[in-house]
Amino acid sequence: MKHRGSGILMHITSLPSRYGIGDLGPAAHAFVDELAAMGQRYWQVLPVNPTNLACGSSPYSGLSVFAGNPDLISPELLLQDGLLPAGSLDDAPYFPESRCDYTAVRRWKDTLLRTSAAHAAGSKKHRDAYGFFCQGNAWWLDDYALFVALKNARGGTVWNQWGDALRDRREPDLARARAELAEEIAVEKHRQWVFFEQWRRLREHCASCGIALIGDIPIYVSYDSSDVWSNPRIFKLDHDRRPTHVAGVPPDYFSATGQLWGNPVYDWQALVADRFAWWVRRMEHTLRLFDVVRVDHFRGLVAYWEVPAGEHTAVNGRWVEVPYRDLFAALGRRFFHLPLIAEDLGIITADVRETLREYGLPGMKVLQFAFSEDKPDHPYLPHTYERGCVVYTGTHDNNTTRGWFECDASPRDRERFAAYVGRDVTADTAAQEMMRLALASVADVAIIPLQDVLGLGAEARMNTPSVPHGNWEWRLRPGQLTDGERRWLREATVRYGRA
Repeated sequence: MKHRGSGILMHITSLPSRYGIGDLGPAAHAFVDELAAMGQRYWQVLPVNPTNLACGSSPYSGLSVFAGNPDLISPELLLQDGLLPAGSLDDAPYFPESRCDYTAVRRWKDTLLRTSAAHAAGSKKHRDAYGFFCQGNAWWLDDYALFVALKNARGGTVWNQWGDALRDRREPDLARARAELAEEIAVEKHRQWVFFEQWRRLREHCASCGIALIGDIPIYVSYDSSDVWSNPRIFKLDHDRRPTHVAGVPPDYFSATGQLWGNPVYDWQALVADRFAWWVRRMEHTLRLFDVVRVDHFRGLVAYWEVPAGEHTAVNGRWVEVPYRDLFAALGRRFFHLPLIAEDLGIITADVRETLREYGLPGMKVLQFAFSEDKPDHPYLPHTYERGCVVYTGTHDNNTTRGWFECDASPRDRERFAAYVGRDVTADTAAQEMMRLALASVADVAIIPLQDVLGLGAEARMNTPSVPHGNWEWRLRPGQLTDGERRWLREATVRYGRA
């Protein structure tokens, strides 16, 4: 991250594919080749953990921070690797090219992966590789596979509704469940084996092309997850394993009642007593998958807003300090270097800024936020940057730049934008002007959502915060990235010394 470079932000689900959702197969490998040809150094993706249909398939509401998302498994690679019978894909249903239909994809891939698990069991080579994977990952895989099997057997209900014995993880009842659900557990473990094998090959291809993978981890986990069910002692839960406090952010300029996220908060004293073993393992596991990791809501690792469970808004919360120096000391004992990007957007206090300086962590700059005020020293204007930061035209939570210009920016915002670049800006030119500012800036790394390279409008937005449905669905259509767009990005990347 100390070398000047640039990259593209696009989640794997957005890749083209015949099978309803982007995956880890041929299109992913081809996209890596495209990045290299355009002079890029980085590919940034969103979390790749299993998602929950009940949470809108948000990658930030996963069933586990350790497991991989089976929706991302490539059917083509399954067939190519002998993990499906010949002809298994011949009757694949029709899926739309431009949007993800998560429910339909989940239904079809569930059947496909069950077929794959049964077919792979007949091959000694596959059985041996599967067994080796299960043995090496048993520390998280056993609990996760049991969690999924129990959840599916109970119609998807939240784990605290499974009855006291399973909720509280009483060993005789867990042993009985393992025996009764052995087949379902094996199917889920097969899915994880396939995911991580396909991921390994994609990461090797990235390395061979000089592309670093940037991942993303939310600091909080979902209550309805294997993580909380398996590790209740490190979260603030009551006797019935319900959260006593939940996460959010306090009231501010944008919201008079704050934001109430609802994730359980950590019991940091319990984590201190365990020498932060869960966090060390989480980071260790994540850095096996990615070269660099963006930490979502980094300020929550310094101090966090804690709201009593049952509140309807975040107003009645309080700040709680985190023993972050002890945490980073524990991580420092395990890792010689921590390649992290701190998501430090929003209202950031002096203690968070000091933490970033103390540990040499790059923060983020978002250009769409730079033109909202008449402030020459606005921290997101490029002339105020210093090295050691990462600049984005926008993030997955922002509108596309064209969408911002057409729908979100006020007339005064557009005037300030045009004055800053020194020429008239239209909806057709807004994205290129914004990309040029990012690439020309002194920031060590510039990251551009692919939608901005394509000049797309609000219809291509990835996520609208606080809107529960219709997010995470945008997909790149085959052939949509044109030679002209490739050439423009390559030339701009070279011109500004990032190739």
